Amino acid sequence: MKKVLLLLLTCMPGFALAQTKTLEYKEMKRRYIVYTPKGYDHQKSYPVVFNFHGGGMTPAEQMLYTRMNETADKYGFIVVYPKGIQEDWNVGFGMSYKNGTDDIGFTDALLTQIEKEYTIDSKKVFATGLSRGGFFCHRIAAELPHRFSAVATVGATLPDSVAYYHPGKKEVGVLIVHGKADRVVNYEGKKGGYYSALNTYKYWMGQPEGEEKQYTKDRIPEDSTSVEILEKTSGKKSVILVSIDNGGHTWPGADDFNIGLPIGLTSKELNINEYMWKFFNSQK
Repeated sequence: MKKVLLLLLTCMPGFALAQTKTLEYKEMKRRYIVYTPKGYDHQKSYPVVFNFHGGGMTPAEQMLYTRMNETADKYGFIVVYPKGIQEDWNVGFGMSYKNGTDDIGFTDALLTQIEKEYTIDSKKVFATGLSRGGFFCHRIAAELPHRFSAVATVGATLPDSVAYYHPGKKEVGVLIVHGKADRVVNYEGKKGGYYSALNTYKYWMGQPEGEEKQYTKDRIPEDSTSVEILEKTSGKKSVILVSIDNGGHTWPGADDFNIGLPIGLTSKELNINEYMWKFFNSQK
């Protein structure tokens, strides 16, 4: 399987522009992949998107599945794919929030390393992730809002532990994307684990001034999904909930695939990479 994956990756457009690197953090070598967009010019400043893999996945698999490198080429930003220890991230359940793996410290150190090696726009640093990686993005939003301008999560709501340790709303943009038929991470939440999608939206929204927008998309009826969007903006920061009716534990707009798990339908209503980048680029 790994050999097949490697072959697929090496056939991907722009794969040669992706480099696997290491960073020593707390006496452990941590791996990550960096993708620089076509035409990268070290004399220019570039936005950066950290893309965190799901539990049990690798950075290469996340890169292959999300196809974010294509979006990076189109809009001109750097993508960083960090690797969790044992393909996991410390989100406060499954390991101790305070005493488990220091993934927040690693992320902070990795961003510092990226700043040294590449010319980046410090006001346009973003994070996204799928499943366990998405849960971790909520922790990043709570603990590193001075480093990341916005986060976008797919198939992951707010961990109870993040809400417990960080009860106050942070000045950070948050996009939550979740399938209502997700059987891996329940849209309605899990007691003792994570919030519902709607309560996650409310947590990050707080009580900002301004009108809440609500609209739906169902341009492709044959894909059996539709999209409901809630959005509220306070100043330059927005909180958006994208709910995929009949959508599964999948990356909207990605290719369908079956890994033997009940991941459900992949909606084609949104190319989430395009939507996400538009959201990121509006957050300053």
